[in-house]
Amino acid sequence: MSKRVVTVSALAGAALLAGAGAYAFAGETGSTGPEVTQASAAYSAPASGRDGSLTFTARVTDDSGVRGLKVLAWPANLAPAPKAEEMTYVEPATCEPSGADAARCTYTVKITAAEAADSPKGAWHVAVLASAKDDGRTFVPEAADFTVGGVSDSRG
Repeated sequence: MSKRVVTVSALAGAALLAGAGAYAFAGETGSTGPEVTQASAAYSAPASGRDGSLTFTARVTDDSGVRGLKVLAWPANLAPAPKAEEMTYVEPATCEPSGADAARCTYTVKITAAEAADSPKGAWHVAVLASAKDDGRTFVPEAADFTVGGVSDSRG
């Protein structure tokens, strides 16, 4: 995996020792926070001297508008899931407007052969923290799944 994903995953692994996280929380009373749908992850292993990649995409909607989406890939065997508070320093996805009060968010990271060799094999999850313009937030610890060295899976 790339240094960014490995670093973030290592950070998550260390932080995971603190316990399970909240699944959704709002910045304002009465706000339900943004909705994350159509989430998918695609892992491509490095091959023939070419880098691999991890790409995550999702649709995010909120009646106040979408501010952003932070993305964290984490190995499934490092349960419990990361906490929403641990998402503060992870990298953001690129979000493009997609209709009224919606955005299509994409996060892609390159993965070298050396990084892939150092990464845990098997099932991984993608956690996301969506934020809205009214400060509402929604945390989804398992927005999508993928397998290092195998096929991808999607949710939503």
